[in-house]
Amino acid sequence: MSWLKLSLLLGAGLLGAAATLLALNRLDEGTPTSASPNPALDQAQSVERGAYLARAGNCMGCHTQRGGTPYAGGRAIPTPFGSVFAPNLTPSKTQGLGDWSADDFWRALHNGRSRDGRLLSPAFPYNNYSLVTRADADALYAYLRSLPPSDQPNRAHELRFPYNTQLALAAWRALYFRPAVYQADPRQSAQWNRGAYLSQGLGHCNACHAPRNSLGAVSGAEDFSGGMLDALAWYAPSLQDPQEASVVSWSPQALRQWLKSGRNEHSSALGPMGEVILGSTQHLSEPDLDAMALYLQSLPQRALPQPEVRRPELALRERGAKLYDTHCASCHGDAGQGSPGAYPALAGNRTVTMATPANLLRIIQRGGFAPATAGNPRPYGMPPFAGVLDDAELAALASYLRSAWGNQAQGPSDVRPMDVLQLKSQRVD
Repeated sequence: MSWLKLSLLLGAGLLGAAATLLALNRLDEGTPTSASPNPALDQAQSVERGAYLARAGNCMGCHTQRGGTPYAGGRAIPTPFGSVFAPNLTPSKTQGLGDWSADDFWRALHNGRSRDGRLLSPAFPYNNYSLVTRADADALYAYLRSLPPSDQPNRAHELRFPYNTQLALAAWRALYFRPAVYQADPRQSAQWNRGAYLSQGLGHCNACHAPRNSLGAVSGAEDFSGGMLDALAWYAPSLQDPQEASVVSWSPQALRQWLKSGRNEHSSALGPMGEVILGSTQHLSEPDLDAMALYLQSLPQRALPQPEVRRPELALRERGAKLYDTHCASCHGDAGQGSPGAYPALAGNRTVTMATPANLLRIIQRGGFAPATAGNPRPYGMPPFAGVLDDAELAALASYLRSAWGNQAQGPSDVRPMDVLQLKSQRVD
């Protein structure tokens, strides 16, 4: 067979596959006007309800540039495949949702499709938002339509080929996406189901707290086993592993306090989770916080596989002990005991002893700043040490913390300068 014939056959095969993928992706359209929501709600009630739901989903966190117009888009969402820029959600007719109908908006949430039929990037977590009910989708739409319009232009995504093509999105969806509204579990209470709906759907908790495969997909909305936020160099710890961020041992009151204020006797929320509490969970009602607490404390518990343990480097730890005495002991105590209500204990701290040292290193580098919430308006903070300690010193200090005062880090206790360098190379901020 000649190269020309082979090329033509391959080309025809690829075109056929592309057409099949795109056709399969059109099958998920459904009837956008089905399950029409709560016609009895007047406009003011819908807008008020939608404002609450927008906070539950922390929509403004992605759809607002730092210091920019609320919901006017433009914030970069880094991914391993390039950056996605959140679009304008205001009712601008030229740049936003001004010409969108409620059906168009429902299709975007439920099917991951834009008004013109284009497939949306899964950086917009429609795997989670597909679970949102039509009633809640329409309330969100009503709220966004009530905002002042902004003509801030949408910025084109900066994704590498082939991830920037509709064909690649069609293939991804064929493998990993099926639209489905949340179905209540009849074996569980109404409160548990409300917590599951918020956590799996609008809250899209496992968009961070689940591992992603090489194509950026998670195994399902019920997976909370932890995930690395590669482009941010933060790790969203497992909510199912007692050695990481499981909250089974916390009281419901302590978990509710943490979601509401960003701190409790066990922990303070830092990094990306601090942003979630600041923009979202602190604004939730007490019944919704209780429902989320009930659900999160019911997650099945399982320990994650541990990486291979390295041989301890005593000289590294000794250097780290001196650095701790110089820079840390005045706040965190000679024995890592911390100061209740101000500086967290480092002895027995799960952020310190997790298998990955990513969050520990990020906090040392960038500082530790809990969100300033209504329940904790003036949180104590920790200054950044990125300009004070070099990579070798950061590694030495982290190694000491992970082995001092009875701490037994999961996996490798010692952190090498190369680990610090690799973490730095991941982030885009």
